[in-house]
Amino acid sequence: MDRRVIEQKLETLRYCVNRVADRCPGSADILARDPDTQDIIALNLSRAVQQCVDIGAHLITSLDLPPPGTMGETFDRLAEGKVIDSALADRLKKAVGFRNIAVHNYERINWEIVHAVCSRHLDDFRAYAREVVAKL
Repeated sequence: MDRRVIEQKLETLRYCVNRVADRCPGSADILARDPDTQDIIALNLSRAVQQCVDIGAHLITSLDLPPPGTMGETFDRLAEGKVIDSALADRLKKAVGFRNIAVHNYERINWEIVHAVCSRHLDDFRAYAREVVAKL
């Protein structure tokens, strides 16, 4: 495991989460009417999920765990390896679902759900970072 690579990815994750937190409007209605904020939030949430998956891939390899078949399974493997708890793994798997819609079907994004993520669930990314750092 290259600790430096993981630390760089954790820094990118921190940046993305802070960017989303800084730009999250007060309501889903405001978000639904602001395409610039939509782009900033969707991009940074997608990048945050990708960073979590990339970090997970490094950890899975170093822990000699079976490789995941999907991005979401990355978090199952990390829970199996006691890197993160299973409840956090389940929440991060849902974030992968958002990322897939944002990357492949942007026009189908439900901005109410995105607002809920950016106003109430950014701590999932922070918890992931804390749990990863504790295992380094």
